[in-house]
Amino acid sequence: MSRIGKKPVAIPNGVTAAIDNGTLSVKGPKGTLTLGLSDLVTYAVEDGSVAVSPVGQTKQSRSHWGLQRTLVSNLMEGVTNGFTKVLDIKGVGYRAAAQGKNLKLQLGYSHDVDIAVPEGIEIKTPDNTTIEISGIDKQKVGQIAAEIRRWRKPEPYKGKGIAYRGEYIFRKEGKKK
Repeated sequence: MSRIGKKPVAIPNGVTAAIDNGTLSVKGPKGTLTLGLSDLVTYAVEDGSVAVSPVGQTKQSRSHWGLQRTLVSNLMEGVTNGFTKVLDIKGVGYRAAAQGKNLKLQLGYSHDVDIAVPEGIEIKTPDNTTIEISGIDKQKVGQIAAEIRRWRKPEPYKGKGIAYRGEYIFRKEGKKK
């Protein structure tokens, strides 16, 4: 039995959920999200919640059970509160600036790195060493944060690079004399 899958996902006030043609549509104050439904799991919208249960007792359907419940939960969270990831930039001369639909990064390369912001994602730079990525789709927010971080991962000797806020960077001792 999936401990996560057993719990129904509550539908918050101001949010509507509907199932048609193999998709779950969730509409809330921040926008609308859809999820393609799996054939291995059954979904039911009833009594102000969405219940997810496996079709059979196969290993594959049980493994999809908890995953699909979490994806439905992420839809509810996204249309009510949204998701935010914060990246911190450490290093001399490393800077970031949001310019309209682009993010300009100066990361010690011979050129500036320009990243196009996808639709549905908002990027803010409160100062030149902090990047705030927010949106209603958790997957898109995490994906764009990972793509930005990939340009200069934190290195273990001085800790320079782009790190998630709160991320622990394992530090190594440098060479000794």
